[in-house]
Amino acid sequence: MNCKEAEKKIPPFLNDELDGRGLAEFVEHIGDCPECMEELSIQFLVAEGLEQLEQGNNFNLQKALTWKLEDADYKIRVNSVLRHILLVLEVAVAAVIIAALVIVSM
Repeated sequence: MNCKEAEKKIPPFLNDELDGRGLAEFVEHIGDCPECMEELSIQFLVAEGLEQLEQGNNFNLQKALTWKLEDADYKIRVNSVLRHILLVLEVAVAAVIIAALVIVSM
C-alpha cells in the first residue's frame, strides 16, 4: 500500500469500516510510515476531539488512538486465526468425503 492509498483509508479506519486484508494492509503501512501515522493522528484528533468536546468528556487522544490501533491489531489476529481454523475444517471435511467415497467404492 502506498501513502496515497493509506490516506484514503484513514476515514474508513476511523469509522471502523475496514476489515480483513484492507485493515491489515492499512495498519502495516501506518506502522511503517511516520508521515501517514502523523496524518492519521491529525484526522483522529479532529474527529475524536470534536466528538469528545461535544459530549463534555475529558479525554487523552494519544491513548485513544493507541487503543484504536491495538484493537485493529487484535481484529487482524482474530481474523487470521479464524481463517486457519476454517482451512483445517475444510481439509478435515475433504478427508471425510474422500474416506466415504473409498468405503462406498469397495
